[in-house]
Amino acid sequence: MPAPSAAMTEVYAARRAALFERLPESCAVVLASVPEARRNNDVSHEYRQHSDVHYLTGFTEPETLVLLVKDGETRRFELVVRPRDPERETWDGRRAGVEGATRDYKADAAHATADRRKALVEAIGNKRVLVFALGEDEAMDREIIGVLNDLRARGRRGPTPPAELHHPAATLHELRLFKRPEEAEAMQRAADVSAEAHARAMKAVRPGMTERQLQGVIEGTFRTLGSERNGYQSIVASGANATILHYHENDAVIGEQDLVLIDAGAEVDYYTADITRTFPASGRFTPAQRELYDLVLKAQLASIEQCRPGVTHEQVHDASVRVLTEGMVRLGLLSGDVDALVKDGKFKRYYMHGTAHWLGMDVHDVGAYRVAGESRPLEPGFVLTVEPGLYVAEDDQEAPERFRGLGVRIEDDVLVTEGAPRVLTAACPKDPEEIEALMAQARQES
Repeated sequence: MPAPSAAMTEVYAARRAALFERLPESCAVVLASVPEARRNNDVSHEYRQHSDVHYLTGFTEPETLVLLVKDGETRRFELVVRPRDPERETWDGRRAGVEGATRDYKADAAHATADRRKALVEAIGNKRVLVFALGEDEAMDREIIGVLNDLRARGRRGPTPPAELHHPAATLHELRLFKRPEEAEAMQRAADVSAEAHARAMKAVRPGMTERQLQGVIEGTFRTLGSERNGYQSIVASGANATILHYHENDAVIGEQDLVLIDAGAEVDYYTADITRTFPASGRFTPAQRELYDLVLKAQLASIEQCRPGVTHEQVHDASVRVLTEGMVRLGLLSGDVDALVKDGKFKRYYMHGTAHWLGMDVHDVGAYRVAGESRPLEPGFVLTVEPGLYVAEDDQEAPERFRGLGVRIEDDVLVTEGAPRVLTAACPKDPEEIEALMAQARQES
């Protein structure tokens, strides 16, 4: 694997320094890589490093531990890594090894996997606080519990175990929530790749294609433009499939009168975009499709406008709920007083999910949504999705017939700044007339 550039080495060092500032005194942090997962026989699923590990080190290999120690004036960064092995490297690829961990990744010390237990004992022993994500990986939980039991068994004869266990959410995950400039740049690159892929899908779609073929257009564009992998499993849903929120079969034939909903994002440099667009397979919205689409777009724009410092995460959602509920009453999907419908949650019949989630290295990124029991105010550096939608089941006998089987969602990625919201995915068409014009031009050229 290629070593990080000098510039990125400094970035990882700065992130570790920022984390050390947040950590309590007499503290050890233990972060483990994601275990490799076997697909079948001798074939593994594609490997991706744990986001926490990569965020602090840039190290991409499995079977890795990151050990950070803060004790008095000591600030120590250690890695436990697979040793070099010419035979295995012939089969599975190059390894950094212990030497590369210190030379290329600037670890203060590195240990081979055979010395893993010893390294853990030395890092954790005599520390007051252990920062570890208990409950995330059962095998790693057992390993840490074994180390703690070893330390307890030594009693007065050796180092003592930590008295407190903290989850990384309070320190590392809060750090990850605030995107630094280099992170915003990576997210913009992911957004640009994803926006181009969605535009190409709009141009390519034809009734009679399968959803899987359209998925190929999206994901082929991701790879062509430099994305290492998807940020998450792509949703390509036509017709009534768009009313299924996490539809993944992607195997239906696209009909002439279908709306097509694509929720797909590329990952670039370990940061992902998250875009949803809905467009007509025919190239033109029907009147009913346009009514729902215009309402969802109006709601989305209202919520994007709320993405400013001091506005709470809940208020971003509330803006969409208000616009959608008013519109559903106007269109005959709901009846009654808007305030009462909102208060009683009646809108959830057709809009059952939240409007926004944090975005970053993970599509549902880390960071608390509530602080002291209250919805969290947005701050500069936060990145969140804004994704209202409406979903009318095809067998919903209470809905106007013209809307049955229609699903619409529009999703963009928004960076909170000191001033106006910055829509990272603004290059992806969403104005309905722009979408129709793009699709018409593509069909004239084909």
